[in-house]
Amino acid sequence: MSKDIIIKTEGLGKCYRDPEEKWVVKDVELSIAKGEFVSVVGRSGSGKSTLLKMMGGLLKPEAGRVLIGTDDIYKFSAKAMADYRCNRIGFVFQDYFLEEKYTVYQNVEVVLMIAKVDVKKRKDLVSKALMLVGMEDKKDSYVKNLSGGEKQRVCIARAIVNDPDIIYADEPCGNLDYENGANIMRILRELTEKGKTVVLITHNREDAANTDRIITLQDGKVIADEAKG
Repeated sequence: MSKDIIIKTEGLGKCYRDPEEKWVVKDVELSIAKGEFVSVVGRSGSGKSTLLKMMGGLLKPEAGRVLIGTDDIYKFSAKAMADYRCNRIGFVFQDYFLEEKYTVYQNVEVVLMIAKVDVKKRKDLVSKALMLVGMEDKKDSYVKNLSGGEKQRVCIARAIVNDPDIIYADEPCGNLDYENGANIMRILRELTEKGKTVVLITHNREDAANTDRIITLQDGKVIADEAKG
């Protein structure tokens, strides 16, 4: 595995005032290497999803910074941030966020439409992404007719279609049975073998055990950071 650091957080924190001040993430210092498969675990309310959103440019922190390579992402303009999210990262969520009335192909293609990729290239890229997750034969199926496992594979195809450097996955196996969950974990592992960096949020210790490194959060703070090998 390359030791080049692709994600770094420095003193990262998020505070809510409701009405009293509460730090849901505090003083998080992480360095994640290119091609690493990292899981973040902890109880509900420990700050896992908040941390992922800040790392992914979806939620501005109150303290600290997030570096992708040498770029401090929260110094980006609104347009630069949108370009960053569109081109350099992919998101996979537990609740899918797919358009049920559209086909599998259309749901994956939308990312490329936003990025203004031309039609011919879009077709090639969508087909490649669907092939990687084993959903090419379902490209014309409507999402509303898919199983939970199939929907999550479409989400992964949508996340990787723009060939991002980083994939952030928030409880992608949370709604799935064991077999479908294992299939999603296999796909995520294969992505790291292709050089992608995957950050997985999970409450499932068995899933976490299949990653390269386990980071444990408690009350918004990192209390353990264990790498294999």
